[in-house]
Amino acid sequence: MRVDAFDFDLPASQIAQQPRPRGDSRLLVVDRAAATWRDASIRDLPSILTPGDLLVVNDTKVFPARLLGRRDPSGGAVECLLLEREAEPGVWQALVHPGQKLKPGTKFIVEDPARAPGLAIQGEILDRLYFGRRRVRLSADDRTAPRDPRTPNPQDPGTLGPGDPLDLAVDRLGHVPLPPYIHRADTAADRERYQTIYARARGSIAAPTAGLHFDDALLASLDAAGIRRAAITLHVGYGTFKPVRVDEVEAHTVDPERYAVPPATADAIARAKAEGRRVIAVGTTTTRALEHAAARTGRVEAGVGQTSLFIRPGHTFRAIDGLLTNFHLPRSSLLMLVAAFAGHDLTMAAYRDAVARGFRFYSYGDAMVIL
Repeated sequence: MRVDAFDFDLPASQIAQQPRPRGDSRLLVVDRAAATWRDASIRDLPSILTPGDLLVVNDTKVFPARLLGRRDPSGGAVECLLLEREAEPGVWQALVHPGQKLKPGTKFIVEDPARAPGLAIQGEILDRLYFGRRRVRLSADDRTAPRDPRTPNPQDPGTLGPGDPLDLAVDRLGHVPLPPYIHRADTAADRERYQTIYARARGSIAAPTAGLHFDDALLASLDAAGIRRAAITLHVGYGTFKPVRVDEVEAHTVDPERYAVPPATADAIARAKAEGRRVIAVGTTTTRALEHAAARTGRVEAGVGQTSLFIRPGHTFRAIDGLLTNFHLPRSSLLMLVAAFAGHDLTMAAYRDAVARGFRFYSYGDAMVIL
């Protein structure tokens, strides 16, 4: 199948740069059997779904993986996007800028006296990897007091406390890694808004954006309507933004991402299937984790691992019966996943109509539920 079959025109004005309040998004309701769609609000979801439906969410937590610093001692600007932690303590794979100037051995420092006086992250470029990646070594430097960094400071609970000192320093000094199509600097508000309210497991550099629509009131309404809920974890990596650079869909590959399916979630899905209730994935990340976990036996199996599953038209879905998702980029692997579930022609027709009627696209945009 050709990649250009997943192309569509999208005005830049419809790429959401700011989020709406949680629970305030438009919702396109797609009926696969009838090949129709209609407008609704995300607040209508409890009445759109059926009592007994099982929503499965991704409880990964975004961390502020974008570090802005300066070379030491020259002072030139450095940007470092943390991608993947290695086994050696303090060593990460990262994208760095300006890459051509940051050669192995280059040292840099990240600090922000206004936000975190006395705190710094010391960094060193170790070596080059593939596709512009570098290995970097990082260490936290808390200069406020000569104390064990794992000991909390009772005068300032925000300083380094129990837990990994480097993680805590990154949390204080890092910036929210907003997607490249959001053309503005991150703000303090993004730290809360570019995160689901049920985020628990720290490890993603991008949000599972279908979950950004939920607030406490909407979750309570779903509970009251008899909609059940379970969680998996898939840590979203930089590959979620990886463009499809080939002409044929089958030639594309998806980068591996770490996932975990708890036994309680696998059991909840098995019970739903046995009782004829629907399993509805909240997001493409949840879909990939569940479909990977069901690939061996047709039944979602508990466990941890990595998945590089590329779901595209022709995929046989074994785990999910419905999908709540945002609107995705033209020619992207995520759009191909949606088309695999809803059908290519129905997906592209609904997308073009959504563009014509002013729906907001991408991470901070509106939503679609496919049933």
